[in-house]
Amino acid sequence: MTGSETSQRPPGMLDVARVAGVSAQTVSRVLRDHPYVSDEKRQRVLAAVEQLGYRMNTAARALSSGRTRTIGLVSIATESYAGAITQASVEHAADAEHYSVVGAQISTPDAESISGALRRLERLGAEAIILAVPLRTPDHRIEQVAEHLPTATIGGSPVGRARALDVDQRAVARLATEHLLSLGHRTVQHVSGPGDWVDAVERTRAWREVLAGAGREAPDVIHGDWSPESGYQAGLRLGADPTVSAVFVASDEMAFGVVRGLHETGRRVPEDVSVVGVDDIRLAAYCTPALTTVAQPFAELGRGAVASVTARLEGRDDPTSDVRLSPRLVVRASTAAPPS
Repeated sequence: MTGSETSQRPPGMLDVARVAGVSAQTVSRVLRDHPYVSDEKRQRVLAAVEQLGYRMNTAARALSSGRTRTIGLVSIATESYAGAITQASVEHAADAEHYSVVGAQISTPDAESISGALRRLERLGAEAIILAVPLRTPDHRIEQVAEHLPTATIGGSPVGRARALDVDQRAVARLATEHLLSLGHRTVQHVSGPGDWVDAVERTRAWREVLAGAGREAPDVIHGDWSPESGYQAGLRLGADPTVSAVFVASDEMAFGVVRGLHETGRRVPEDVSVVGVDDIRLAAYCTPALTTVAQPFAELGRGAVASVTARLEGRDDPTSDVRLSPRLVVRASTAAPPS
C-alpha cells in the first residue's frame, strides 16, 4: 500500500491505538464500554477517536443489510445497582432482537456531557439511542439527535421526540414515608440522592408532601451521593440525635451505610431506628437486618426502551407508549414500631 493510499483510507482501530498509546484490545474494550479499563486509558482512547474521526468498522454486519443493527446507550458512570441492572436489561433485550449495544458513559447528567456522548455514539454507527440519564431540562442538541434517530429515555429526561419510560419516583417516596408513619413514627428523616438528579428531587418533594399531609414537620434533608460511604456519614449524624426513629434513604446502597453508622452510634435497627431503602438490590434480602425497600421495575424499563426503538427501526408500530411504571414496597426486618 502506498503512502497516498494510506493517507486516503479512513482511520482504523490500529490508528486509534497508535495515537492513544494503547493496545488495539484496549481500544476495543473502550468502544464497547467494557468496565475493566482505567479512566486514564479510556480518556486517551476517546481523545484519539475524536482526533482521528474514527467510526467503528461495522462493515461485516452492514454488507447484506446496509445497517449496523447497533443501539447506543447513554448512562451514568456509576457502580450502582440501578445503573448496572438497567444496562444489563437493555443488552439482553437488544440481543433477543439481534441488535448489539454500544455504550457511552458520562460522569455528570448535564446537557453538554450527554451531547458529547451522543456524538460519539453516532460516529460508532448507532442507529437508535436509549438515554438512561436524568437530564433535568430540554436541550436542542439532544432534540436534534432524536429527530433523525429513534430515541427512548429511561429516567425522566425531557426529550420531546423520544419515547419516555420512567418509574413514578413520587410514588417511591410515598410508599416509604407512609409505611414508616403507619408504624407510628412521629416523623421521618430523609437521606436523599444528589440534588442534580431528577429522581432525587422528585422523591424529596413527595416525602415533604406526605409529611405535610400528615401534619408533621419535615426535618432537614441530608444529601448523599448514592454511595454507601455517604450513607454511613449520614448514619453517624442521625445516630447522634436521640429523637430520630425512622429514616427514608434514597438508595439501598446508602441505606447499608446508614445502618452501619447507626450501629456504631449504639442505635439498633429496627428496635431504635427503622430504615427504608430504594431499589431492592439482591443484597437487601440478605443483610442483617433484611432491608425494607421500594423495588423499581428496572428490567421492564430496559425491555420497553429496546422494544420501542427496534420497532421504529424495523418499520413496525411502536408497541410501547410514554409510561410511568409503579414501584412496589417490600417489607422486611429493618422497620418496626418506634420504641416506647
